[in-house]
Amino acid sequence: MNNPNLENKTNIKWHESTINRQNLESLRGHKGMVLWFTGLSGSGKSTLANALNEALHSKKVSTYLLDGDNIRHGLCRDLGFSDKDREENIRRIGEVANLFMNAGIVTITAFVSPFRSDREKVRKIIGKDFIEIFCAANIDICEKRDTKGLYKKARLGEIKDFTGISSPYEIPKAPEIRVDTGSLDLNDSVRQIMKYLSEKELLDLDD
Repeated sequence: MNNPNLENKTNIKWHESTINRQNLESLRGHKGMVLWFTGLSGSGKSTLANALNEALHSKKVSTYLLDGDNIRHGLCRDLGFSDKDREENIRRIGEVANLFMNAGIVTITAFVSPFRSDREKVRKIIGKDFIEIFCAANIDICEKRDTKGLYKKARLGEIKDFTGISSPYEIPKAPEIRVDTGSLDLNDSVRQIMKYLSEKELLDLDD
């Protein structure tokens, strides 16, 4: 694994484990992958990701959920919400998700991840097992769901660089899955994703 930023750091070397991804996937009984939820704040990313996590867990699938708010309590607590910090936030998450995936875990992430370029960088890190799930809910619906009052604060100028108000959200051009979270029932949303995973033979979800 080559990283151009490490070329002059001769004391850093990539170590291959004798237990590789294939060994771990065989142990778990399924492949690892990254299910990347993206959408506006209030679009239902975290709610849907958590519900999917429960559904997959009930099918004996090894999963781990990475949520945007939780990550900013620890790994990314030093980052703000400028474009540069958002880029670094997503880069870190991409690398962490890649580690989980290589452990044979179905890694579920729920991040606004507003910029296409950042999501594409993560896709390059993950490779063919990156599944982008766009939670499609328009901003009016997201504002109505906003229990934290973030949109109101953003419109009053109390929150800077807020996605959808003072910072852009770039809609995915070709996500693997588009879920109309603005109108679709939560259970139906979960079923849509489960159906995709099953039909694409990514996971065996038969009862």
